Amino acid sequence: MILLVIDCAASLCAACVYDTATGTERGRSVLDLGKGHAEHLIGVVDDALAAAGLALGDIDAIAVSVGPGSFTGIRVAVSAARGFALALGIPAIGVNVLEAIAEESRSDFPGATILAALATTGDRVQMAIYDAAGVEDYAPSVVGLREAALIAGERRAVLVGTAAGTLASLLDGDTPTVGSQAATADIAAYARVAARKGATGPRPTPLYLREPDAKPQAGFILPRRGDA
Repeated sequence: MILLVIDCAASLCAACVYDTATGTERGRSVLDLGKGHAEHLIGVVDDALAAAGLALGDIDAIAVSVGPGSFTGIRVAVSAARGFALALGIPAIGVNVLEAIAEESRSDFPGATILAALATTGDRVQMAIYDAAGVEDYAPSVVGLREAALIAGERRAVLVGTAAGTLASLLDGDTPTVGSQAATADIAAYARVAARKGATGPRPTPLYLREPDAKPQAGFILPRRGDA
């Protein structure tokens, strides 16, 4: 199966073409944008396909990062993936950022339980735990910092993600192992997770674990007819 894989969950706008039969990446394109994913994603996809020497019609399935992460980036990527899948008549596969970060770290920490945690507002983190085989052992959730640190200590987990350093500082006793503290994984990690999942699951939907930072101002909400 030839996979097209895209990620816009953090600052990167990334795409790769991955051959699941050989476990090899055929081509990739990655831009570190910060923002502006909507304007650049199609060009990034085109560049990845060109690097692989393939066209959209050669793709058997598409995989996409579904979050948690940037609300705008996630919407852009998931919408694009579902649009490609509909237009081409191929399946789409969702991969969450936490499992991709854990997947990328697994080669550095073979046999380890990995706790992937992303910083969020307040004294909380967005976290999940994966065992040595990449199987989810603690579903993606928003957890208080101290509770997350306690869980990490009990599981003797390797800490990865943007909140890894903060969690490590809260642990007493043995010095915890800290891996990558990036906000997303290399695009190849998403490809490997998607290849394991296969193309039979539900269509991808955004994984939002927290409320958006931008909220409507109540003073600008017009009264409904009959409320005035």
